[in-house]
Amino acid sequence: MAIIKGFKAIRPKSEYAEIIASLPYDVFSDDEARKIVKENPLSFLAVDLPASVIAEDADPYSDAAYFKIKDIYDDFRNNYFMQEDEDSLYIYQISTGNITQTGLVCLAAVDDYLNEVIKTHEKTRIVKENDRTRHIKTLQAHTGPIFLVYRDDDTIENIMTKNMSSLPVYSFEKKDKSIHKVWKITDKVDIEKIINQFKNVPNLYVADGHHRSAAAVRYALERRKENPSYNKNEEFNYFLSILYPMSKVNIMDYNRVVKDLNGLTDKQFLKKIEKYFTVEEKEKQVRPQEKATFGLFLSNKWYLLTVEDKTFDKNDPVASLDVSILQKLILEPVLGIEDIRNDKRIDFVGGVRGLGELEKRVSEDMKLAFSMCPTSIEEMISVADRDKTMPPKSTWFEPKPLSGLFIHEF
Repeated sequence: MAIIKGFKAIRPKSEYAEIIASLPYDVFSDDEARKIVKENPLSFLAVDLPASVIAEDADPYSDAAYFKIKDIYDDFRNNYFMQEDEDSLYIYQISTGNITQTGLVCLAAVDDYLNEVIKTHEKTRIVKENDRTRHIKTLQAHTGPIFLVYRDDDTIENIMTKNMSSLPVYSFEKKDKSIHKVWKITDKVDIEKIINQFKNVPNLYVADGHHRSAAAVRYALERRKENPSYNKNEEFNYFLSILYPMSKVNIMDYNRVVKDLNGLTDKQFLKKIEKYFTVEEKEKQVRPQEKATFGLFLSNKWYLLTVEDKTFDKNDPVASLDVSILQKLILEPVLGIEDIRNDKRIDFVGGVRGLGELEKRVSEDMKLAFSMCPTSIEEMISVADRDKTMPPKSTWFEPKPLSGLFIHEF
C-alpha cells in the first residue's frame, strides 16, 4: 500500500507563477542555466541550481554557492510566494502539442521508499546525490517534485476529474507553448478518499528524480538519527511528489551521438555491425517504430538497423531493452565505449529535440548518431518490479513538471 498525504504548500502568488516556474535543474547545462537566470532573475533555476548564480569559474559545490541560493530562496519566499494554511492536494496538468499529462501533487513517504513500496530503476551518482542532499539541508525544503508513476486507478481518476471542474489556481503558457494548469483540492472528503484509495495501490515507481528522491530519504535518515524519538509524522519523513497513472505518461526516445568510429573506417564499421544487424540504407531520416530496430546516421546517410532475435534474451527485462542491445552489440564491442555514464566520446539527445538535432551534432562535433525506439513505461515497471536497474539515459519523459510551483518545507 502506498502512503501519501497533503501538505501546506508554499507556492508562487498567481501573478508570478509563470515567470518563476522553470524546467528542472538537470535539464540544462550550467551555461544555459546562467543565461536563463541572467535574462530572468525570478527564474526558479536561481534556487534550484547553484551554478546558475555564481561565476563561471566558481565552485558550484562550495559553501558560498549554497549560501547564495539560500539568500535567493529567502527573497523569493518573502516577496513572491504565499503559504497555504491547510493541508491540501493539487492536480497539475501539462498540455503540449497533442499530449496532455495530469498528475496529483502530494507528499510520498520516506518509509515507502525504504520498504520498496516506491521502486526505482536507476543507479544514482554520489556527487549528484550529495548535491541534492545539501540543497535540501540548506533550504530545509523540497523544491522539485519527484515524478512517480502508479498503475491506473479509476476511483482516483474520477475524483481528480471532478475537482478539475472548478477554476484553476494557476493557468499559464510558457514560451515553449506548453500550457500549465493547477487545481487545488479543497474538499476534505475527496482528499481523504484519495489518500485511502492509494492504500490499495501496491507500488509507486520513480520515473524521474532518482537523485532527488535518494537525497530526500538520506536527509530524512539524518534527521531521524538526530531525533531518535521521532514518530514518523514529522514533515521530513515525506517528500514532494507528483503522481501520474502509467497510461498518462509519455516517454520519448533518448538518442545517442558518438564522437568517432574507434579507429575504423565507415566501411569497416558497417561490416562489423552486420554480424548482428541487417543494415539498410534509407533516403529519409529513420525514426524506429519497432523494438530491436535502430536508426544510424553516418557520413550524411541514414540506415535502418534491425537486430536478430537470437542476440538477446527476450525474457530478461534489462537485456531486452533497446538501450542494452545497442550497448552490448555496438557501443561496447565495436566503438569501445564501456562506461556510457562517464565516457566523453558519447553524448545523449532527448527526443524532444528531434532527429534534426542528431544530424546537426554529427555535422559539428560528432561522427555518428543512433536514433532509438522509446523505452515503454511497461518496460520500466518490469525492470523495477524485478529490482533491477536500467542502463543510464534509458528514458526521456516529456513533458516535464516545472519546479517552483510547489515547495514543501519542514
